[in-house]
Amino acid sequence: MERQPLGADAPQFLTQPPDSLAGWVQAFDTRELPVLRDSALLLEDLRLVEEEVDAHTIADGIGDDPLMTLKLLRHVAQLRKPATREHSDAETTVEALVMLGITPFFRHFGPQPTIEERLRAQPLALLGLRNVLSRASRAARFALGFAAHRLDHDAAVIHEAALLHDFTELLLWAHAPTLALEVTRRLEQDHDLRSVDAQRSVLNVTLGDLQQALMKRWHLPDLLVRISDDHASENAQVRNVQLAIRVARHSAHGWDNPALPDDVDAIAQLLNLGTTPTWTLLHDLDR
Repeated sequence: MERQPLGADAPQFLTQPPDSLAGWVQAFDTRELPVLRDSALLLEDLRLVEEEVDAHTIADGIGDDPLMTLKLLRHVAQLRKPATREHSDAETTVEALVMLGITPFFRHFGPQPTIEERLRAQPLALLGLRNVLSRASRAARFALGFAAHRLDHDAAVIHEAALLHDFTELLLWAHAPTLALEVTRRLEQDHDLRSVDAQRSVLNVTLGDLQQALMKRWHLPDLLVRISDDHASENAQVRNVQLAIRVARHSAHGWDNPALPDDVDAIAQLLNLGTTPTWTLLHDLDR
């Protein structure tokens, strides 16, 4: 049972990076996943009317929370027998809830610890985490729009892959805020420094490698793992997610970033659209 108080003891943070990828996997594997306060409050409201709730109701309520989404997918994956995992993946939040059942869901997921409470004394870390959440939400919206335009039957999984694309960065802010702030500080001091180099210097790993390792450790759906693998960029679904992430990053502070025209050209090619219609689509999706 995951029943933890919303406040109580002061949180324990990682202040020194593990030496290896395996060390980071172990560190995050054994720590509780906090969720957004809105998700925690919504689940308590729905718990009161459990008999009137279905999978779509819960999924709609937590669908913009990558931490709660990850928590649910991880739990359902761990319930499945290894021999059946390949053919019984719950690839979306709705599928995971249907597979688990509403009553078992509420029984397992009691009152949830929240990220706002965890980082209450870390306002800069909470701001950093919220920036990642905002980017993830916009990227997921772009990814879903691109997938719908491409008539991709895995559009829901593509949306989820974009939403979860940076979940290790969220975990870093949640569990190692000092280290996350140091990565941010180095990037702000040196605009020519690549993110992966800053991560490797401070953390001894890159967040991308850590994410793939955690997804495999937690037996997350194979399709979700494949779509989230940035090294498989020739795959159209992976490109869909990558370009959604790129345009969300580059437009985070407005649409005048000099990197955006290249993004738009690549998106236009993916969607078989002209440049002007692609700009129009992006602005429509961002409203």
